[in-house]
Amino acid sequence: MAREMTKVTAGLTGLVIGLTGCAGGGDDASAEGRPRDGGTLRIVGSSDVEHLDPASVASVGAYGLVRTFARTLFGTRASNTFQETIPVHPDVAARIPTRENGDISKDRRTYTVRLRKDVRWNTEPPRPVTAHDFVRGFERLCNPASPSGGKGYFTSTLKGMDEFCRGFGAVNAHDAGATAAYQRDHGFDGVSAKDDETLVFRLERPASDFLNLLSLPSTAAAPQEYDRYIPDGPEFRQHTISDGPYQITEYKPGMSYLLTRNPAWRPGSDPLRGRHVEKIRITLGQDSPEAVQQQIEQGVADLAWDQPVPTSAIPRLRDDPRFAIMQTPSNSPYLVFNTRSPGNGGALGKREVRQALEYAIDRSALIKIVGGPSVAQALHTVIPPGNAGYAPADHYPTPGDSGDPAKCRALLGRTGHSGLTLKFPYRTNSVHKLIAQSIAENLDACGVKTELTADSGGSFYAATIATPAKAAAGEWDIAAPGWTPDWYGNNGRSIIQPLFDGRAYGQNSTNYGGYDNPQVNALIDAALTAPDPARAAQSWQQADQKIMADAAIVPLLNRAQTIFRSSRVHGTRFLPTTAGYDYTRLWLR
Repeated sequence: MAREMTKVTAGLTGLVIGLTGCAGGGDDASAEGRPRDGGTLRIVGSSDVEHLDPASVASVGAYGLVRTFARTLFGTRASNTFQETIPVHPDVAARIPTRENGDISKDRRTYTVRLRKDVRWNTEPPRPVTAHDFVRGFERLCNPASPSGGKGYFTSTLKGMDEFCRGFGAVNAHDAGATAAYQRDHGFDGVSAKDDETLVFRLERPASDFLNLLSLPSTAAAPQEYDRYIPDGPEFRQHTISDGPYQITEYKPGMSYLLTRNPAWRPGSDPLRGRHVEKIRITLGQDSPEAVQQQIEQGVADLAWDQPVPTSAIPRLRDDPRFAIMQTPSNSPYLVFNTRSPGNGGALGKREVRQALEYAIDRSALIKIVGGPSVAQALHTVIPPGNAGYAPADHYPTPGDSGDPAKCRALLGRTGHSGLTLKFPYRTNSVHKLIAQSIAENLDACGVKTELTADSGGSFYAATIATPAKAAAGEWDIAAPGWTPDWYGNNGRSIIQPLFDGRAYGQNSTNYGGYDNPQVNALIDAALTAPDPARAAQSWQQADQKIMADAAIVPLLNRAQTIFRSSRVHGTRFLPTTAGYDYTRLWLR
C-alpha cells in the first residue's frame, strides 16, 4: 500500500509523549459545546486517489475517504492522544474475540467473529451486511484486475489463501463475469461464513496481530453488486455502495467527489464514527500547497486533501490554534531503487552501486524543505522510531547528515558504473518536486545525472512505480515514495513485509523496486512465526539491518504531518494511519 499522505517497543513511550504534546491539533470537546449538524465540509487538494475500491485502497488519503463509506470488522478510534488510536475496537463485529469468550480457539488458530445485526447497505431497499459480504471482501483482495498491495499479509496468514490467489491470478482481469465466477466457485479454508452473522477464520499459524489485519480498510465488506464490475475499474468507481455514515453521490475522476449522508446508516450501529456535516465536497486539481493554504485561511475551504501546510507558513502559524503538527512515525519519503531496471547496464541491480549512492543524499536539506526539525528528523533505518523492531543505526554516515559526494563518487568509480543516468519520476503536489530536485542535485554532485519527470494525476503509484512491467522495461530507475505503517503497536509486519518481501512482488505490490533476498524473506517468516512480539521484533530488526546492508532503499525522513483547519471546523480528531482528521467526527460552526 502506498501508505503516505504503517509495537510495543521502548521507542513507543517517547513517541506517545511527543504526540500528546504537539502544537494545536484538537479542539477541547468540553469547551466546544454540543456538535452542530449540517453544512458542507469543503476539502481542497491535488490528486485523485490511486485506488477507490476498498480491496485495493493504498494511500493515506484513500484510507480517510474509504472510512466514510466502507466498514471493516474492527477498527481504531480517532483521537488527539496517540495511545488512544492504537487499540483495536469492534466495528461491524459485535465484540472482540478472546480465548476467554470462546471466540479464539485454544491453539489460537481459529477466530470466530460475530456481526452486529443493525449494519445495512444503502441499497433499495436497504439490506443487512452479512458474513458472506465479508467473505467476498477477502476474496477480492487478490483479484487479477486490481489486487491489494497488502494481500501478502493475508496469504501468509489465512489457510489456503495463497493457493486461492495463485489461481485467481490466471483469470482474465478484463472480464468481470469471470472474476465473479472464480470467487463463486473457489473459496478457501481461511475465511468462511458459518451463517449470515458469523465468520470463521482459520490461520496457518498463530498471529498476535491478526485483529490489526482485520482492521485494514482493504478487508471491508463487499456487497454482491460489486461482482458486476471490474475491480476498481471506471464503472466500479461510479457505483460504490456504502454501509458507513456517508455515500459517494457524485464522482468526477481527477476533479471532485461529493459525499452525502447515507440514509441506511444508524448511529447506534457504529461505535467508531459519527456524522455531523450534511455533505463533504472534495475538489481536486490544486497542486500548490500555498494556494490551498490561502483558500483555507480566507475561509473558502476548510481542510487540505493531500497537502501539508506550506513550509514557509509554519513559523507564523505555530501559535495558531487551527494549526497542528501531528506525529505519524513513518519513512516519508524514502528513495527506492528499481533493482530490475535494465538501464545503465543493470547497474541498480548491483548492491555495490546502490551502496555508493547511499552516501549522496543531503538529508539536512530535505529537513529544511519540509519545515525543519519540529516536522522531520533524519532517518537511517527502514523501520522508523516508535515502530516494532526499530533500533538506531546508521550504515552510511555522512557529516551532519549532509551527504558525502566525494565518497559516493569514489565508491561508484570502483564499481565500473560511473556516468549513470537515472530516470526519476516525481509527484507534483506538496513539496515532492522540491525534494526530487534536491536529490537530483545531490546525485549530480556524485557524478550521476537524473531525468526528472512530473507524474501527476494520482498515477505515480498505481500506473508507474507499482507496475512491474514498467520497472522491467526501465521506465524508471529511482523514485521517492513514502510509507506510513498500516497500524501502530505490534506492527513489525506492516513495514518490512509489504515493502521488501520478494515473494509478493507483482501488480500493485508496494515492493516497488522488486527487491528479493531469500535471507530477508526467511526473517519475515521467522518474525511471523515467533512465539511472542519481543522475539518477532528481533527478526524485524535483523531484516532491517540486512535490507540496509543491501541498500535496497535510502531512508530519508521520519516526518510528521502538518495540518491546518478553517475557523469553522470543530471536532477535530486525528487518525495517524490516514494522516488526517476523521471526517465523520467533524462539525461546522
